[in-house]
Amino acid sequence: MSIGRKILIGLGAAVVLILGFFAYIMLTTRSHSPKALAEFSNDDLKVTVDYCRPYKKGRMIFGPEEQDALQPYGEFWRIGANEATEIEINQDVLFAGQPLDKGRYVLYAVPGETTWVIGLNTDLGRWGVPEVDHDEDVMQVRVQPQRLEQSVEQMLIDINEYETAGAMVHIKWDKVDVPISIMPR
Repeated sequence: MSIGRKILIGLGAAVVLILGFFAYIMLTTRSHSPKALAEFSNDDLKVTVDYCRPYKKGRMIFGPEEQDALQPYGEFWRIGANEATEIEINQDVLFAGQPLDKGRYVLYAVPGETTWVIGLNTDLGRWGVPEVDHDEDVMQVRVQPQRLEQSVEQMLIDINEYETAGAMVHIKWDKVDVPISIMPR
């Protein structure tokens, strides 16, 4: 067997191993951060959030970068894991008090110790950690996080009734609850 042929066989084997490794990672990532759907309906208002739920696993989730927080204050967060979190709202609303047209959007955050920036973006179908293209931002709003008494091990987004006609989206993880109001307009 010639040296050239041995090299080709070796390269082929390396490619197969690398592809197998990435396929394994892609297939098992759902068990580490399973997919979830938060749905809410109140009269004519329907809100759906499609996201993946990572676990805390003893880590510091939100905090200063110097303390090795998983999600440092002041840095972009896709909210969850795997694919970008997406929210769909079936009618024009006030989203955290700001006018928003009905539609489907990427929902992201920039956590802070006392204030979070919540962003909505039209750059749908994203996977992984890269920051969204902010030229496609629809809005950014500031919300106040609430402190939870009990730590939430697996990230959770739930939606419940807010006032009589609206919804309140809660992003909960570790000891943080970030409420976002959605009201028909």
